[in-house]
Amino acid sequence: MSISAALVKDLREKCGAGMMDCKRALEETNGDLDEAVKLLRMKGMAAADKKSARAAEEGLVESYIHGGGKIGVLVEVNCETDFVARNEEFRTFVHDVAMHIAASGPSYVSREQIPEAMVAAELEIYTAQARETGKPETVLAKIAEGKLNKWYEQVTLLEQPFVKDPDKTIDVLRRELVAKVGENIEVRRFARFRLGEDLS
Repeated sequence: MSISAALVKDLREKCGAGMMDCKRALEETNGDLDEAVKLLRMKGMAAADKKSARAAEEGLVESYIHGGGKIGVLVEVNCETDFVARNEEFRTFVHDVAMHIAASGPSYVSREQIPEAMVAAELEIYTAQARETGKPETVLAKIAEGKLNKWYEQVTLLEQPFVKDPDKTIDVLRRELVAKVGENIEVRRFARFRLGEDLS
């Protein structure tokens, strides 16, 4: 099938991939624009995963103040080069992450940061709750695991649905940006302050 230059241009505008990548994606999907977008996003995500091992030591520290000074956030997001750190899309991502932290109040960046004792305690609670349902012993671990994963979504930043687009998690947004800019990007740490918190 012959792919027109106009179709390649349309696809480039939709997802920002290179011209040859767009042409190949359209050839693979027989000119189906939506399928080509999906294909490029999947390839981009795979590429993003490969980049995650590279060192990210540049980046940005962003502050966000919400509710007339009632909530404040500081977040550090790293990338590989100063060039990307100055990129508008990177800066927007960092700002959005800070705003999301203010709104959603995660406790950790990722599940790897949660102390093992805390995870074990949560799992114990969910197993006890599952046992109370009277379901067979064989399914209790699965039920408890499901509840634990829901808890991870509440307390870890990367697994939370993004407040501006709940169909995507913060980690999906991060990986999409990695695929776009071609560098590893990591949310390193954050601090969230709420006026009067822990004073009682």
